[in-house]
Amino acid sequence: MSAAITGGCLCGGVRYQLTQAPVWAHNCHCSRCRKISGSAFAANLFLPREALRYLQGEDLRKSFELPEAESFSHVFCARCGSSLPFPSRQPGLVGIPMGGLDGDPDFAPRAHIFVDSKAPWFSITDALPQHPEGLGSADAARK
Repeated sequence: MSAAITGGCLCGGVRYQLTQAPVWAHNCHCSRCRKISGSAFAANLFLPREALRYLQGEDLRKSFELPEAESFSHVFCARCGSSLPFPSRQPGLVGIPMGGLDGDPDFAPRAHIFVDSKAPWFSITDALPQHPEGLGSADAARK
């Protein structure tokens, strides 16, 4: 990543900057990510927590914790509802919804996860590894 990438919410109230190169990205097809994204999957980029810097509107961040989930939360803008960076299950990492980025992070998704939960009306047509559940679940080579 040659220059810092910025991102933010739809209303412009929250702005952030990625100051280091990403370490991972994937497309998550779980039912929870489909519901929060309103789409077939959520494209998420991951980087060290210290590499995320809020430029404005950090106080507009709200979070919804799903009571029955071990570690799932949705962080969003209180004004417009846009998805925002969220704590990752991986210690020391933060997840960034790729749709909120202003530019190209020069890092594309590397895999599809939770494909056993994918929307029945969506077909995965690329050659990325597909994991039935989370990363490392069996049959990752399936296409």
